[in-house]
Amino acid sequence: MSAFQLSDLEAIIAQRARSGDQGSWTAKLFSAGMDRAAKKLGEEAVETVIAAIRSDRGALVSESADLLYHWLVVLAVAGVPLSDVLAELERRTGQSGIAEKAARGGGG
Repeated sequence: MSAFQLSDLEAIIAQRARSGDQGSWTAKLFSAGMDRAAKKLGEEAVETVIAAIRSDRGALVSESADLLYHWLVVLAVAGVPLSDVLAELERRTGQSGIAEKAARGGGG
């Protein structure tokens, strides 16, 4: 198993975003702003769903990696650290998902 963590990718994204290197996809996404970054996240989410529905394991792995990368880019553009999301997930582990969703007023 790899020692690579999402926090490692978060750090790489932050470094590349600051680089201003227009040869860097990350720097280009940052300079394009939230609309572009969020659109790419949505596209990757759809591609991940399609791979899952098709039971295409290879595509699901690849698209999931793209999805996580673009999700971290969106978080970074928004100034939301991964640690905030992880803290929220940790907070939620103390209750059932059904109870947590009901507390938020969430539907299906």
